[in-house]
Amino acid sequence: MHDTMIWQKSKMPHNHNRYEQFFEYMFIFSKGKPKTFNGIRDRRNVEAGKTARCQYRDTDGVVKKTSSFRKTKIAELGLRYNIWAVTPCVSSTERVGHPAPFSLQIAKDHIISWSDEGDTILDPMMGSGTTGVAASILNRKFTGIEISDEFFDLAKQRIENPEDVLPVKSTQSLLEYEEW
Repeated sequence: MHDTMIWQKSKMPHNHNRYEQFFEYMFIFSKGKPKTFNGIRDRRNVEAGKTARCQYRDTDGVVKKTSSFRKTKIAELGLRYNIWAVTPCVSSTERVGHPAPFSLQIAKDHIISWSDEGDTILDPMMGSGTTGVAASILNRKFTGIEISDEFFDLAKQRIENPEDVLPVKSTQSLLEYEEW
């Protein structure tokens, strides 16, 4: 296991007499070091614009003791933390014929983070095909596995017609659409 993240769900229906589950774990498995990491930088740095002294560690983990620390300006946006707050699909119109569709935003962010254009994305539990839709929009190849014929057909239709998945204005490409 290379990385563990949490999908924090901001809206969930309340229908139990217990504390509701408002998160899911997301695991990144890799045989060895992942070949790609395109970290998403969308977290505002409170120290943006200031100059910081950058230290580094040797391979044994010890901070390098040197008088010549690099100085660098702190960027406006920092690397996202491992808790991703994204609203899940909760309305009947978002369910697209599947009881638990995956969030298109989560699929998009993982695909951007862990692959490059032209790479192949595998979804072993394809469901309604949300990961395939995101892969198509982001110029990745896609292989999906689904045991249900009904959901396989739904996923195939959605992946072949990604422009039907989102309410995108005609002047805006799917790749530029920010609210997905």
